[in-house]
Amino acid sequence: MREHASAGAAQPATGQGASDLGRRLAGRRGELGLTRQEVADRAGMDTGYLRYLEEAPAAAPGVGTLLRLADALDTGVTVLTGGDVDLPPGRGRASRTAVSVELGTDECWERLSTHGVGRLGLITAEGVTILPVNYSVVDRVIVFRTAPDSLPGTVPGEQVAFEADHMDEVLRHGWSVLVRGLAREVTRPDEVRRLTERAYSEPWAGGRRDLWVRLDPVEITGRLIRERPPSG
Repeated sequence: MREHASAGAAQPATGQGASDLGRRLAGRRGELGLTRQEVADRAGMDTGYLRYLEEAPAAAPGVGTLLRLADALDTGVTVLTGGDVDLPPGRGRASRTAVSVELGTDECWERLSTHGVGRLGLITAEGVTILPVNYSVVDRVIVFRTAPDSLPGTVPGEQVAFEADHMDEVLRHGWSVLVRGLAREVTRPDEVRRLTERAYSEPWAGGRRDLWVRLDPVEITGRLIRERPPSG
């Protein structure tokens, strides 16, 4: 049976934002490249009701609805409801038929894509340090913006490492890409302007962060964990 929202509940309250659940629903749908209609059809519900769930701040569907939405979006109820946000990734059971495959250079850059959050590895007086940074990829160069007086702001002129990865807890797939290279400060006005126009990620930490740093790659490697193909 299809579910329908009442006429009064079909629109979110004016001036109010979506709930955490709504943002997670819309975000996962965007990751899969699905329309509301496609997800609604998969879940056996009215498109208007799905819109309500995505946009209304007070949306509180029942467990049955959450289970159908999780199935339609190839994920779990815990993920949709944010129950895993404070947990490290990779807690699920490994697949018994998984294999590890080396990625080629083109595949590595494809997975790094255009932007996201990665980890910057550098050597400090205290030893090896790993820092999260919001990054973009422009012409196969990793770039990020930071503050000159921050720890990431000290890396220009140093050899550093950069790592990004992704894990799908439901499908038990994952990949990891490691880049080694020389970090340098971007100072030319035309290059700063180009990065400002083409880079996507904004620093989540906020504040004024006007120093552009680029990582010129010397080596890039990666691996993919996936299901073993059926024999034959």
